Amino acid sequence: MSVGSKNSVSINKLRRYKLIVELYNRHKTDDIPTTKVLKNYIYPVYPISRATLYTILNTPIDKLLKEAEAGKTIAMF
Repeated sequence: MSVGSKNSVSINKLRRYKLIVELYNRHKTDDIPTTKVLKNYIYPVYPISRATLYTILNTPIDKLLKEAEAGKTIAMF
């Protein structure tokens, strides 16, 4: 499941997180609350809870994805 250490997140999970954040950023504006974005746009595609969405939004996805892919590349050789 994980690449590298026990605490790392899998590459596929990080890629899914990135898609969710892109979807969130596409529909989020100042006048639309996060819960409405989740209910109307994210949940139909990715059935996740509000707590999971907040976890995803607070995850440094790009940094972890680079580390995971670098670890995978090194492990292949």
